[in-house]
Amino acid sequence: MKKAKKKKPKKPAVRGRKPKSSARRRAPARKRARLAARPRARKSALYRARVTPRYPMPPASPGMKIGLFGGTFNPPHEAHRAASLLAMKKLGLDRVWWLVTPGNPLKKNKGLPPLERRIEAARKVAADPRIDVTGVEAELGTRYTYDTVTRLRQRRPGVDFVFIVGADNLAHLHRWERWKNLLRKIAFAVVDRPEFELSSLSAPAAVAFHQFRIPENKARMIPRLTPPAWVFLRGLKSELSSTALRKRGTAKSRKG
Repeated sequence: MKKAKKKKPKKPAVRGRKPKSSARRRAPARKRARLAARPRARKSALYRARVTPRYPMPPASPGMKIGLFGGTFNPPHEAHRAASLLAMKKLGLDRVWWLVTPGNPLKKNKGLPPLERRIEAARKVAADPRIDVTGVEAELGTRYTYDTVTRLRQRRPGVDFVFIVGADNLAHLHRWERWKNLLRKIAFAVVDRPEFELSSLSAPAAVAFHQFRIPENKARMIPRLTPPAWVFLRGLKSELSSTALRKRGTAKSRKG
């Protein structure tokens, strides 16, 4: 004969504690789902903010020849535009990007107008569809030209960049951060300014890289050459400068 199975004794109910129901067992799962959804929503909002930059990089495609013209543009003026158009013509550039910088590491930036205001003023002066005005340096988080050029080449592979400077900047180029490495990374086009021609061509940077200077009549080769390579461009008629305009504006405000 089969033995009858012994029934297990029921555990005595604990006072103050309700028996677990199926609804109560499911509640933690629903709560976990709600909590898991919240961080994802916040993350997607942050992602959307990151992929929509405030100062987007201008469009470019491989094979294009683009001049980079950097500065604080405080204020922008007709000579900036004239230098850009001169370089565009003599180098055979497709476009010129005005890189409006958040600040100049070699100058005191106290009293410098906000970046957005300078970008807006520069766009009005540029007045040419081939000139792109951008504050992309603020977006990249770079401070020095060497780092900016490095990041731009990484973001736009296949584009032939040329850095455009005035003769006054060539005279002080040896003070720039990693200036020798910069000259080995990107070709330079130096736009003449009559009062700086002699001082710029005898400056440390020009002397150190004199063997890499290209004759002006071969300037169109510059964008395709492997750096170091630089050219001195003559023909700019305007003698305006941002420094002179700021001084003139300060003098007028004092008289007023």
